[in-house]
Amino acid sequence: MGISTLWTAPEVNPINRKARSVPALNPVDKYGRTCFFSTFGFMIAFLSWYAFPPLLTKTIKGDLHLTQDQIANSNILALVATLIVRLIVGPLCDRFGPRYVYAGILLTGAIPTALAGTVTSAAGLLVIRFFVGILGASFVPCQVWSTGFYDKNIVGTANALMAGIGNAGGGITYFIMPAVFNSLVENQNLTPHVAWRVAFIVPFILITSTALGMLFFCEDTPTGPWSERHLHAHESAHKAATGGVVVDARGNITDAPYNATNSSSEGDFEKKDIEAHKSEPEAVINNIEKIAESEVIKAPTLKEALGVVFSRQCYMLAAPYACSFGGELAINSILGAYYNKNFPHLGQTKSGQWAAMFGLLNVFFRPAGGIIADIIYRYTNGSVAAKKFWLVFVGVVMGCFCIAIGLLNSHHMPTMIGLIAGMAFFMDGANGANFAVVPHVFPFANGILSGVVGASGNFGGVIFAIIFRYSGKDYGRAIWIIGICMVAVNLSVAWIRVLPKGQLSK
Repeated sequence: MGISTLWTAPEVNPINRKARSVPALNPVDKYGRTCFFSTFGFMIAFLSWYAFPPLLTKTIKGDLHLTQDQIANSNILALVATLIVRLIVGPLCDRFGPRYVYAGILLTGAIPTALAGTVTSAAGLLVIRFFVGILGASFVPCQVWSTGFYDKNIVGTANALMAGIGNAGGGITYFIMPAVFNSLVENQNLTPHVAWRVAFIVPFILITSTALGMLFFCEDTPTGPWSERHLHAHESAHKAATGGVVVDARGNITDAPYNATNSSSEGDFEKKDIEAHKSEPEAVINNIEKIAESEVIKAPTLKEALGVVFSRQCYMLAAPYACSFGGELAINSILGAYYNKNFPHLGQTKSGQWAAMFGLLNVFFRPAGGIIADIIYRYTNGSVAAKKFWLVFVGVVMGCFCIAIGLLNSHHMPTMIGLIAGMAFFMDGANGANFAVVPHVFPFANGILSGVVGASGNFGGVIFAIIFRYSGKDYGRAIWIIGICMVAVNLSVAWIRVLPKGQLSK
């Protein structure tokens, strides 16, 4: 798979019409447009979601006369809102399609973003940050939309790439918001009291324009409108059968059918090919149709939804994500203050910029987690279990880095930056590895599963934020406690079967 796949039209799986590469630099292609808007939408949402912290440490805190506890409470409320909305939008994605849900979240979150400048008290800040937190739920339709457009051989890379660049919005905002604020003060002669309020118009414009772009320039699925997604299965079955095309469980396309073999052991590659003779074309069509329909997202019944939510597989994915993404959210909120405490010579601006690097590393490290998971998948003959053990490994190492950072509590800047970068690789990589596994598990309810797993990240963020809240300025102590939690939780899921019994390997 060469670099040219970034701009050339992708090879398409004839059964499900999903792309087998990611044309990230080809906006003319529908797969490339989906990649762009899914990625940019989440990045802008994340930028606005975290637009307060860069100005909160000094400017907004002084203007609204906030206490440290009030700032911490606003951080927690922003995470709580996202947690609640992620749980809601998962089923909405399954029912109405991720594109409309995505655009709806962005347009809804744009309203409190535009109203941020009306805040005049601590109570007002809490209310605005809660509703701005709706934007954090955009992660769920981002991943469901991506999963619908990219085939199983590349879906881990696609999901991780979009989420990684999107998460970088949390780092970019540390540069954009102070730059906009400083420009308004220095070039437009606005007072700080007015400038920080006007600054929030920038993310409002970006969010609104991105949402409109999704609605006007993108498609629901590779096969057309969301409401017609089921109709393509029969059509593709006829085309593939008459053309002699076979797509196996890993998405490999071959010309000749052969017998499917089933295996009861976890991680064994289960062939989902077509067993038919030339005299039995209906058997060929029916089997291909079954393959196509197995990847179509449905609107699950309440019983099916509860079965997904309370399954061991859901816990296996949600618990590690609570640690990795939850840890990222919580640490991202305090890292600037932690640097400022251990390295007071940096001051507020430089401490914030160094803290921003933690978020920006998502551009490289989260995709790395998904890319490595896909490589492992290919080299283990389509073993989803191998992907899971990669997830557990990076989760445990992530926890070990947190323990080291907390116990050392280094005042030597190169040491601290190195440890933070090492933690970021495994933390971001764990996020990418997690959503490289999610598309394989309960594919008919991908929205529900993505919503629960995504919400668990915010739940973990709330728990870890509370640990920081009651640790005061002893950030090192809070971080090593969080590290122990991470190691324990990731080891606790290592024994769980990655796919539920009866489900074919994907």
